[in-house]
Amino acid sequence: MKPRMLDLFCCAGGAGAGYARAGFEVVGVDINPQPNYPFEFHQADALEYLAEHWQEFDVIHASPPCQAFSRTKTLHDNTHPDLIEPTRAAMIATGLPWVLENVVGAPLLSPITLCGTEFGLRTTDVDGVPLKLVRHRLFESNVAISRAGECAHDNTVQTASIYGAGGGWTPAHRDNPERRGGYIPATDVVRELLGIDWMTKHELSQSIPPVFTEHIGAQLIDAL
Repeated sequence: MKPRMLDLFCCAGGAGAGYARAGFEVVGVDINPQPNYPFEFHQADALEYLAEHWQEFDVIHASPPCQAFSRTKTLHDNTHPDLIEPTRAAMIATGLPWVLENVVGAPLLSPITLCGTEFGLRTTDVDGVPLKLVRHRLFESNVAISRAGECAHDNTVQTASIYGAGGGWTPAHRDNPERRGGYIPATDVVRELLGIDWMTKHELSQSIPPVFTEHIGAQLIDAL
């Protein structure tokens, strides 16, 4: 029987897909509908669901909303909740192994950083532009986890900016394409970069590359 992973704040399932590839039975929970989530899904408040159902699982992953810590937090007038502390406390209270994920700048405790370049996430766009995915993400856990390698940033390929997938250079970088983050690949190219083929453009912009959680999931399986 596969160990069961509770995927909190699951969005469209990037993290869940990686854990499934590592060998988990994955169940996702999100307060918003997630019609493209590829596994068992429950629309509910994540922390309320955790309090009621944690005994049914072997491991917990949580990706609470990151807008309070992202680089784009000042672009909108919305107030974004900081759910990291209550999420951590709720997972600790279960006594289960857990993983807490968020963006660079979030107040995680002694996290590891994973980068698309250490997993070789790269491709070539339709107009011949070689692309490499960075997408740094932080992972905190009560289980010892490690990176797959080191970042492999270089100038041989463009770093893909995938927050508005559409194809072409952003206006600010059109005359200086060497500037990092200036190329926005088409949506199908983003899917190839991330290893995801079921998400919309908006879902892709927020997704965790499954290879990240497949790597962490293998370490959790060993710990279990």
